[in-house]
Amino acid sequence: MASRRDAPLMRGGGGGGGQPLSRGSRIAAAVVVGVTLGCLCAFFYPDDLFSRASDSAIHWPRRADSVACETSREVSSLKSQLLSFERKNAELRKQINELSMKLQLAGQGKNEFLYKAGPFGTVKALRTNPTVTPDLSINPRLAKILEQVAVKKELIVALANTNVKEMLEMWFTNIKRVGISNYLVVALDDTIENFCKSNDVPCYRRDPDDGIDNIGKTGGNHAVSGLKFRILREFLQLGYSVLLSDIDIIFFQNPFDYLYRDSDVESMSDGHNNMTAYGFNDVFDEPSMGWARYAHTMRIWVYNSGFFFIRPTIPSIELLDRVAGRLSREPKSWDQAVFNEELFFPSRPGYEGLHASKRTMDIYLFMNSKVLFKTVRKDAHLRKLKPVIVHLNYHPDKSDRMKAVIEFYVNGKQNALEHFPDGSE
Repeated sequence: MASRRDAPLMRGGGGGGGQPLSRGSRIAAAVVVGVTLGCLCAFFYPDDLFSRASDSAIHWPRRADSVACETSREVSSLKSQLLSFERKNAELRKQINELSMKLQLAGQGKNEFLYKAGPFGTVKALRTNPTVTPDLSINPRLAKILEQVAVKKELIVALANTNVKEMLEMWFTNIKRVGISNYLVVALDDTIENFCKSNDVPCYRRDPDDGIDNIGKTGGNHAVSGLKFRILREFLQLGYSVLLSDIDIIFFQNPFDYLYRDSDVESMSDGHNNMTAYGFNDVFDEPSMGWARYAHTMRIWVYNSGFFFIRPTIPSIELLDRVAGRLSREPKSWDQAVFNEELFFPSRPGYEGLHASKRTMDIYLFMNSKVLFKTVRKDAHLRKLKPVIVHLNYHPDKSDRMKAVIEFYVNGKQNALEHFPDGSE
């Protein structure tokens, strides 16, 4: 056992009979080996062995600063790239929306186009329908006039005959005062055509049409008003958005600065406060029904067909066709009533409603004369507001009230409206 334990420390001289080395001899041998290795290292690496470690320690802070600078530049670069990607993503979303609208238009009446709904609270239906492709062959003469008059494919249009010459002059005088250039008068007779030309007012006289000319030359306000739905169709087919205006309207600001352009039809209201103009829940009480005596109804005052902005879309053109068709079949109908019925009535058995989007204009910017004379002129705060337009639609003494409204808002005569009653006498 002893011989096996000592075997690893034994050095054989020639055979197996050598004596074991002493402890001192082993230490001496280790020293010799260490010195030899040190000499070899000193010979082959005279400088590098320790200088590299020292150099690395000296330059470490400098490298850390360099890395920090590089990291800062990389972060800035990444932020810049992120902003660029976000802008591109927004552009792509816009293109997707436009393509979706075109796809919806192309897929009308078909079931082959499917859409997936997004997460809760993110889904929005399409409100702004795409515009039609302009068809210049419809009326090349009108197309040339509109190209000269319109601004960004938009313009104000009014119809007028000799019966309203005095109000027409107030109408275009105030438009000029505001600085509006994109407006056009559709002259329904020779007198108005010559009157417009003599006053440097852009005008358009349609080609002869017995159906329109007879009404245009001799018709009253309601009859002439009904013609606009037939005449405006060509404007829309040519790709222009029209702000239709009656001539009993005074302009104080440029209305194009206050339009949203997100709907097929954007109209002023005949409502006289927020409830009547924008809609409210009207509860009908029928006591004989007992527990179910209360029935909830939705009510809103009608849109005014004498001032509305209409975009050149398929639903808009369909609206004009529907109203013009009904007025020709029902000659005793009022154009404003038909206009609202076609715009608001839903589909039902035997009737397909119009799928047009609509927006109600601000009643204090696009003000009817009931709002002005019943509310605004009596309120110290509201009197300070400057409307975009005032429409004298509620009062038959239009000319006198128009002059008074101009005195109040343009010339600053604070008592100009006081002697008029709220309604008509």
